[in-house]
Amino acid sequence: MSLLITPDALAELLATDAPVRVLDVRWRLDRPDGRPEYLAGHIPGAVYVDLDRELASRGEPTDGRHPLPSTAQLGEAARRWGIDDGDTVVIYDDLDSFAAARAWWLLTDAGVADVRILDGALRGWVSSGRPLEEGVVVPVPGSVTLARGILPRLSIEDAARLPERGVLLDVRAEERYRGDNEPIDPRAGHVPGAVNAPTTGNVDAEGRFLAPVALRERFTQLGVTDDRPVGVYCGSGITASHTALALTLAGFAPQLYPGSWSQWSNHPDRPVALGSQPGGRS
Repeated sequence: MSLLITPDALAELLATDAPVRVLDVRWRLDRPDGRPEYLAGHIPGAVYVDLDRELASRGEPTDGRHPLPSTAQLGEAARRWGIDDGDTVVIYDDLDSFAAARAWWLLTDAGVADVRILDGALRGWVSSGRPLEEGVVVPVPGSVTLARGILPRLSIEDAARLPERGVLLDVRAEERYRGDNEPIDPRAGHVPGAVNAPTTGNVDAEGRFLAPVALRERFTQLGVTDDRPVGVYCGSGITASHTALALTLAGFAPQLYPGSWSQWSNHPDRPVALGSQPGGRS
């Protein structure tokens, strides 16, 4: 089953009687509330998803900025979005699928069988000449039942040990990985041994995911192999989900570190590496 869907294929699917739920997950660091943009224009029938409130839980700084929601919290939200067991769920945002991938990871982790990302995000839909609608969509509540965490993930201890036996990818921008600056979290740098692989390298100029063969070549050049584990983290676990999807498309089996740098940097006992080489200087 494909993890991506094109605007043409989505339009065709929506024109049938197939059970489809479309989710709009507009969120970015500088504008976390995407509801105003959603209200101004969204794919017809799409339900707005609040990433901060529905795709993350509240916790202590030592848990990271976006801890994973509980199964109960996610299930309540998913039913509010109108999802039933057996539905096809299509997710999009307006930022090259970086935020949408968080919802993809969570729903896939919770056992929803058919979860797809709209390849090319909202601009792909608009570029295809298809309409948007204004206002809010309030669906009939769904009845989906969710499983409890079926995808592999890393604790902070797992992330610390992974570079010794596999590859840990840091998908933040290069300057944050090097520790040149850190605008959000308390310490600058990266997990010792982590390799920089900015999330932006997963997509082309139109925001579409690179072909699986190109993604596989990219990750292979970064040291990822089939016989060693690969983990991925970012600032707070959001864009790391995007690279987890890209790794999956490339045929690998990624492990997400949900706490990511926001958790690691809030633990003073954890070493910090600086510079452009894995490990750097403490």
